[in-house]
Amino acid sequence: MTSPTVPAPAAGRPVVVWARLDAPLSRWLWLVKWILVIPHYIVLLFLWIAVFVVWLIALFAILFTERYPRPLFDFTLGVLRWTWRVGFYAYSALGTDRYPPFSLGPEPDYPARLDIAYPERLSRWLVLVKWWLLAIPHYLVIAFFIGGHRYSGGGLVMLLVIIAAVVLLFTEKYPQGIFDLVIGLDRWVLRVAAYTALMTDAYPPFRLDQGGEEPLEPLTPAPDSLWNPD
Repeated sequence: MTSPTVPAPAAGRPVVVWARLDAPLSRWLWLVKWILVIPHYIVLLFLWIAVFVVWLIALFAILFTERYPRPLFDFTLGVLRWTWRVGFYAYSALGTDRYPPFSLGPEPDYPARLDIAYPERLSRWLVLVKWWLLAIPHYLVIAFFIGGHRYSGGGLVMLLVIIAAVVLLFTEKYPQGIFDLVIGLDRWVLRVAAYTALMTDAYPPFRLDQGGEEPLEPLTPAPDSLWNPD
């Protein structure tokens, strides 16, 4: 299968989330995916503990050097990619029956992709407030989306995925409209995750970009005077 063309991260669009709805999908597999992904959940538990340690190191590195150390950035990106693939397979989307690889790499042939542009410079002062104070409005929104459940969804996402699963059970078809909305919600969550992981200074937009294709136009940046105090 030819690898899909996925837009690269760019200025104004530092986080790229792409997904393709696979077809056909099994009527029944979604009933047992929670069992099948247990090995991934176990590995991801330890990886996210490591991400927290990396986040602390990166915070001080940015504070003193204005740079996120590239190996640490790549590791965090790898964990986010892995988490996104598992969520797409399981209950953040149920968008594919292809079992996700145990991999921190980009996996260009998998039907769920995530990329984040590496920043050459980050604000040393913004790093102190963006992950808690500035992100509070987004936390309130995505708590409604996912119900606080990092790996397998919850809240509105879980409700929509369950509806899609029931439709799939009886019709063998995943409603495209539900898929587009679910991916839009997941995309919002991943943009906030990248921001609070200190991987970008670009404030996530309050914007629901639905569908598997990442919008090509740049996202509207926040005012420099507010989000980039340096």
